[in-house]
Amino acid sequence: MDQQQTPHPAQPGAESIVCSHCGAVAEGPPPTWTCSVENGTRHYYCDDCARANIRAIEGRLDSAWW
Repeated sequence: MDQQQTPHPAQPGAESIVCSHCGAVAEGPPPTWTCSVENGTRHYYCDDCARANIRAIEGRLDSAWW
């Protein structure tokens, strides 16, 4: 079975990253944002959206993380 690798974001400063929830924009990969891989696609969440939705984010973790 082929595993599909999720592409990594471009090098810092090369591309803006957008919050998947509110649309906030960060230049380059922000170290404090949350990254979630859903259906093989990376989704980034700004600090405010991650805090507001932490229960939903935690609910998607494999039981191995608990």
